[in-house]
Amino acid sequence: MSISIDEHKIEQISGKDWDKSYEVKAILLLFLGFGLVGIDRFIIMPMFPVLAKELNLNYSDIGLLTGALGIAWGFSSIFMGRFSDKVGHKAILIPSLVLFSLLAGFSGLATTLGSLLLIRVGIGLIEGAYTPSSIIATLDASKPSRVGLNIGLQQAAFPLFGLGIAPVLVTQLLNVVDWHFIFALVALPGFVVAYFMYKILRDNPHILENTPKEEKAEAVIKEAAASKWYDIFKYRNVSLGVVSMFCWLTALTVLAAFLPNYLTDYLKLSLNQMGFILSAIGFGGTVGTICLPALSDKIGRKAAVSLSALGGALSLLMLISMDASSMTALFTVVFVCVLFIYSLLALTVGPISAESVPKHLRSSSSGMVIGTGEIFAGSVVSFMVGMVAQVFGIQYILYVATGAMVLGFIVTLFLKETAPSKINRQNI
Repeated sequence: MSISIDEHKIEQISGKDWDKSYEVKAILLLFLGFGLVGIDRFIIMPMFPVLAKELNLNYSDIGLLTGALGIAWGFSSIFMGRFSDKVGHKAILIPSLVLFSLLAGFSGLATTLGSLLLIRVGIGLIEGAYTPSSIIATLDASKPSRVGLNIGLQQAAFPLFGLGIAPVLVTQLLNVVDWHFIFALVALPGFVVAYFMYKILRDNPHILENTPKEEKAEAVIKEAAASKWYDIFKYRNVSLGVVSMFCWLTALTVLAAFLPNYLTDYLKLSLNQMGFILSAIGFGGTVGTICLPALSDKIGRKAAVSLSALGGALSLLMLISMDASSMTALFTVVFVCVLFIYSLLALTVGPISAESVPKHLRSSSSGMVIGTGEIFAGSVVSFMVGMVAQVFGIQYILYVATGAMVLGFIVTLFLKETAPSKINRQNI
């Protein structure tokens, strides 16, 4: 008997027969995997002041490194998102996890801007393949009433590990070990998580485990072949998601890549003080990524993103006016600002992108939104912000982020609601 994975089937399984044990184990592994993505991508950020001296980097070089990774991430997300729809996310996740962990470790071997740039581009290509697949794997493992919560939990690992724990750990380690050694520490956890993903993760958790492999493969192929990748643009939220993702990533790029130098060069903070403030990005992002997507299960996706965009813009305006007189106040404002930005990222690439299209286009939709945002925010914005900082002064970078959030808020007003609690999915 042929297996067809449709919404009716999922709704049947989402009741008393839902495999909650698998859901918990899958979300935990995907949480840890995305945490490693966050570490590998952002561990270099708190090292920029040190790398700038040793490798003779300027603000434009920092923008180049950040932008090149973002461009590579973006193109990979677009093409590999579609590929994941065809072959299943498990075939993408495990090799990607192993490879980007290795490359992150190799970053410690870089001796010039060129060698570091080459490694960072490689990391971007591989993590760009991993990201949309991990989001859809999370969605597949989630009971429909917990989609926002679980996507938030999985996405929360990115800021928690990459921008919360890593900056504090790195700035402390820099006092006792060379920066080359720090990169080497990040490879091993990736191999461990990849092994458990191989043992536990399923491509289609809604298909019973005793279903023959041939029938599982047939279900995946049948869905993927049903339409073309460009069919995603028949759905308004995908196009709006592309524009809004550019806005959110612009603000995040400014804060994640340039805030360390803004704090040390403009506000004259010490390296340890900078690490403390920078950790607010990680912890604020973690809270926002969990709480607001979970809240969106109740109040709707559109209301959650509109409120978050407005809150992010107001927080950035407050940050512009602040000095270094109070570490607590500075930490709090950065925390709140990034809380909103990361809630926007999680909702845009997860529930809004995936719920707006048929199931067999979800990786393609998420990959397109992630990819185009990364390409344009990673290229145009990173290079532009680097030049703004170099020519006019680093204090002006926050105005770029604020403008992006205002534009993003306007875009959210035109989104169609996708939360199952608010509308019937057939009407999307």
